[in-house]
Amino acid sequence: MTSAAKLAAFAAVLGLVFGVAAIAGGAVGRIHDPAVAATDEMSMAADPIRGLSVSENGFTLDLARRAAQRDKTFELSFRILGKDGRPVRRFDLEHTKRMHLIVVRRDLSGFQHLHPRLSSDGTWTTPLTLPESGTYRVFADFSVDGSPTTLADDLQVDGAVRSRELPPPSKSAETDGFRVRLTDGTVRADEESALTFDVTRDRRPVPLQDYLGAKGHLVALRQGDLAFLHVHPDANSLLFEATFPTAGLYRLFLQFRVAGEVHTAAFTLEVIR
Repeated sequence: MTSAAKLAAFAAVLGLVFGVAAIAGGAVGRIHDPAVAATDEMSMAADPIRGLSVSENGFTLDLARRAAQRDKTFELSFRILGKDGRPVRRFDLEHTKRMHLIVVRRDLSGFQHLHPRLSSDGTWTTPLTLPESGTYRVFADFSVDGSPTTLADDLQVDGAVRSRELPPPSKSAETDGFRVRLTDGTVRADEESALTFDVTRDRRPVPLQDYLGAKGHLVALRQGDLAFLHVHPDANSLLFEATFPTAGLYRLFLQFRVAGEVHTAAFTLEVIR
């Protein structure tokens, strides 16, 4: 056999080996539950901003209603439609839940984090009370077949609207008798940042219980368009990895559990260039 023929045969064998490996790797798939793979996710780059549209990745958020009465509890129903227009019924487990519903007024007040119920026909439902008039942004945060997606639409509550100014940037917040402090320094746009928080009461550290598969849950929303940033939690501390795509102001909503109760601390974070 000539040298050229030997080289050709060797290249063919290599191609076969790598082809089989690629097929095997594709069959394995990926674990997408952050509660199981939190350590792996800490090493991954943060997902791009999400929640700017009602349709993305072949999915569409279909709200059953887009108006509600102020301060009256109602059932909010919605479906996630696939490319074929039919309701999706199978969702991945993310942060111990198959659906995270975030509701916040457009001035970034009135934050709520809900976990609706899924019926057999693909309809999600949850009781909801919106205490003030205004436009609320509804975020459906979920994953299907390992593909995380956040869709959003508006819900209007009629009446006189009194918008709130965004609180100035601060590294600390008070909530329900707890003092929560952001311990890290400057955060720059388009750079991965580690956000670490500590929680104290009467100047003493507070033991935290697990919440949604970690020691806390963090939602970050950009002022203006309310872009939704996905952040990766550490399983054993209030440490989160996030990449803020642009300079400006962001509202952070940190949730943690103490003695069986979930508490929410809100911060305004300034991201510089």
